[in-house]
Amino acid sequence: MTTARYPKSVFWSDEDGAYVAVAPDLPGCSAIGDTGPAAIAELDDTIASWLEAAAKAGNPIPKPSNPEK
Repeated sequence: MTTARYPKSVFWSDEDGAYVAVAPDLPGCSAIGDTGPAAIAELDDTIASWLEAAAKAGNPIPKPSNPEK
């Protein structure tokens, strides 16, 4: 399954002092970066790791939802 199919969102976090990117379909899957695009790039790696870990553990892997249009 490709990471590009999972919706992503990014926002600025004053608490973290960085941009935070999240994959809403994957519980706990998030990444931070100095810029929005950097946070998304980090999130792509995090999604891949999340999917791999879930598969190895035998946990269910949610299908990507349709992003809002």
